[in-house]
Amino acid sequence: MRVGVLTGGGDCPGLNAVIRAVTKSLLHHGQCEVLGIADGFEGLMGSAPRSRVLGWEQVSGIAHLGGTILGTSNSANPLRDAATLAQVGRNVQALGLDVLVVIGGDGTMSLAHGVADATGLACVGVPKTIDNDILHCERSFGFDTAVATVTEALRRIESTGYSHHRVMIVETMGRHAGWLALEAGIAGAADIILLPEIDYDLAAVAEHCRAREQRQRYTIICMGEGAKERGGALTVRAHVAGSPDPVRLGGVAHALCARLQPLLASEVRATVLGHVQRGGDPTPFDRVLATRYGHHAAQLVLDGAHGRMVTLQGGQIASVPIAQVANAQRTVAPDHELVTMARDIGVCLGD
Repeated sequence: MRVGVLTGGGDCPGLNAVIRAVTKSLLHHGQCEVLGIADGFEGLMGSAPRSRVLGWEQVSGIAHLGGTILGTSNSANPLRDAATLAQVGRNVQALGLDVLVVIGGDGTMSLAHGVADATGLACVGVPKTIDNDILHCERSFGFDTAVATVTEALRRIESTGYSHHRVMIVETMGRHAGWLALEAGIAGAADIILLPEIDYDLAAVAEHCRAREQRQRYTIICMGEGAKERGGALTVRAHVAGSPDPVRLGGVAHALCARLQPLLASEVRATVLGHVQRGGDPTPFDRVLATRYGHHAAQLVLDGAHGRMVTLQGGQIASVPIAQVANAQRTVAPDHELVTMARDIGVCLGD
């Protein structure tokens, strides 16, 4: 059996641990050859496929490394037109792939589902995202590392905030799901947490800051990039033509800074963490989770359980149909336990 492995979408801590676990698990059981596809689906879209054999040595010593040894792309769209899809089919045949293990987020799973439907290629999915927004999956690898990174940034930002008596706004990733801002905000003791799922009231945010001006004399705001003012719109940084997800958000912290400054006596500053959140080595938790996911993905391949994505449910490794994950996202419910808890401990959610 010849199995391809690719990493799609944005890079994420733990990708290499998955690649290692998938490859070594398949090789351990024998009668499998593993090919690494270069740069996500882009490696299957050109005039010739781009791949390399993954052996035991090629994937040894990589579990602790951030990024992906295979490369990735978040703009490659194998479904963009009939000609591209036909080329993908020819490249799959040229490589002699029996199964493709696709490691990625909801967008990548949607592409995998579409390619499988159109070409008949058997696919197995592995959930990857620092946003933790994949449906039917309570924890994706990479999320724990991102939470740790944002939490550390909030603590560092707080030093400047209380020293200069400022309002400090920190923008995290998270377009439509606020899990990263919520968990990091709680862990980093943010005073205000603004989520994409709960439109914030500017007056309520300003009032909370003014109250803190009279007490602690500084305020830390943690907000997801998809957060928006009540009655307002998303803050769009750019549009990327041809991409499966052409809208690029960013800059909402600066937008809030400009709106908030005239309402406060304190100086307001904004920091956009950007790609710092998704870089670096994975935490031990993410290394273990990614390895568990990779091992289970290999088991699905060997068992012929195709068209499924590995998941974590109730703390146990399981799998769900990729079709149930494609074109869907797991968002923070307004009555989620963490949201209720945040309010109870005095955090302002902006509403």
